[in-house]
Amino acid sequence: MENLNPYRNFLPKEVRKLAGEGKITGQTSGMCDGFAQANLCVLPKKYAYDFLLFCQRNQKSCPLLEVSDCGSRFLKSSAEGCDIAREIPKYRVWKDGVLFDECTDVEKYWRDDLVSFVIGCSFSFESLLIDGGIDVRNISENHNVPMYLTNIETVPAGIFSGKMVVSMRPVPYEQVVRAVTITARVPKVHGAPVHIGNPEKIGIKDLSRPDFGEPSTVREGEVPVFWACGVTPQSVVMNSRPDFCITHAPGHMLITDIPESFLQN
Repeated sequence: MENLNPYRNFLPKEVRKLAGEGKITGQTSGMCDGFAQANLCVLPKKYAYDFLLFCQRNQKSCPLLEVSDCGSRFLKSSAEGCDIAREIPKYRVWKDGVLFDECTDVEKYWRDDLVSFVIGCSFSFESLLIDGGIDVRNISENHNVPMYLTNIETVPAGIFSGKMVVSMRPVPYEQVVRAVTITARVPKVHGAPVHIGNPEKIGIKDLSRPDFGEPSTVREGEVPVFWACGVTPQSVVMNSRPDFCITHAPGHMLITDIPESFLQN
């Protein structure tokens, strides 16, 4: 299934510039073919070590691509020169674990003690699945990927603990092995699935009611396949309640300059 997103052939810096100008505010699945997308979690320095340790212990959910200098709004390696406070289409601001604001830039919330964590995203392997002949339903139906809070516990670190969030893509039964093989080659963007089949086994009662994103059609002969998701830090923030945090809005990702080929084993 061809990727029909109008921004599929744009360069990452072009999309980031449009996001910074407020001209792209929607979800980013299918944008910038061949380049990795990323989740964002920004925390005060006093929480940074605990969160770094959390990512190290939960690499399936939180594969780190970059950690910023304290107080810097600008990235150095994953998206050189990117203003992390403006160049993501939509942000969420959390206070004491409660969603406080959703906005298209966070300049007014920026502080000199903030550290940005750039975390790999499963949108980065969608083009690999398409190239492998697998229909990525959230792209072909032109909506945000469905994401679900599970009963799978993350490994705690410092103040941080909580349940894993997963993204779901339906795959025809005969293509499941191919989907697993393709995504296993990219562990820096979540890698192989964490669960295949029965959603109730991981605490999901109704696929038509995702906790984040929008539902995908699951057709006859297809199996729901679940990958660890970089929205997991938002679940952890709600559970652990740091006094301040900035994240991306689910599905509204940072598009990096990292070629997807660089992430493959």
